[in-house]
Amino acid sequence: MATDATPKFKNPDFRPDFHPEQLTPSTHDGLHFWQFMIAGSVAGCIEHMAMFPVDTVKTHMQALGSCPIKSVSVRQALNSILKSEGPSALYRGIAAMGLGAGPAHAVYFSVYETCKKRFSNGDPNNSLAHAASGVCATVASDAVFTPMDMVKQRLQLSNSGYKGVWDCVKRVMSEEGFGAFYASYRTTVLMNAPFTAVHFATYEAAKKGLMEVSPESVDDERWVVHATAGAASGALAAVVTTPLDVVKTQLQCQGVCGCDRFKSGSIGDVIKTILRKDGYKGLMRGWIPRMLFHAPAAAICWSTYEAGKSFFQDFNQQKDTGTVT
Repeated sequence: MATDATPKFKNPDFRPDFHPEQLTPSTHDGLHFWQFMIAGSVAGCIEHMAMFPVDTVKTHMQALGSCPIKSVSVRQALNSILKSEGPSALYRGIAAMGLGAGPAHAVYFSVYETCKKRFSNGDPNNSLAHAASGVCATVASDAVFTPMDMVKQRLQLSNSGYKGVWDCVKRVMSEEGFGAFYASYRTTVLMNAPFTAVHFATYEAAKKGLMEVSPESVDDERWVVHATAGAASGALAAVVTTPLDVVKTQLQCQGVCGCDRFKSGSIGDVIKTILRKDGYKGLMRGWIPRMLFHAPAAAICWSTYEAGKSFFQDFNQQKDTGTVT
């Protein structure tokens, strides 16, 4: 667990006596590529599974024309879901999330760590390198996650008509073709690129700042540092990118449960439709549950990820000394 982290696990990027030459060429933070993948995969699954009900409410609010949701109020959206289908409806599509989140986050964090090491050139304060690394990570991970995210969002809508993940995949493939799984990929990347840039740059800066405030207690409260920095970065990034998230939801849910179907995947066309139906406030639909999702989700994800890194650092040290049991 994150609370068990000790000084030997401390990230060298943030030590007061850090020197670039202390980095080894073969690993970063003492970990191998596959270890970053496993830590990231576990963190991503825990994050999304824990916050899935909030994501369901957000999807209902953002899918214009989806029934029975007619209001942009979080409380009314939640009550409508519970009254129409019960609490289990909040978890509809969670299997698709599980199938996509693990592999996607494995790619996400491993690419981020690899790029951060390459771009930073040993400078732990290089926010531009952190942001650029985040963008590279999201482009790669979105290619893995987008198809299952589309399936997940369609299943989340009430009366979607799909019996499950496999039924949705088969029907979309036969009725709309393979391209439907990636109809929102361009929008997703355009949304997640700035989201991730803001997220990672803010996280690294906040983590460093928190560690410098009280360096003597960093190791005793390490999980608090990661959780706080993650929550702050997740909330900020979520609010900034909400309009593009609304566009993504529209593209992924088009033609389902009364949602508009678009002739093209043009972001401009979707935005015009949203503005015509709901005005500028339509572009911010679901920003509250989106922020409520990403703040704790990022806190869970980062603290779990850092705990996973600590575990593998300990494992590698024991292996090197021949004490692994």
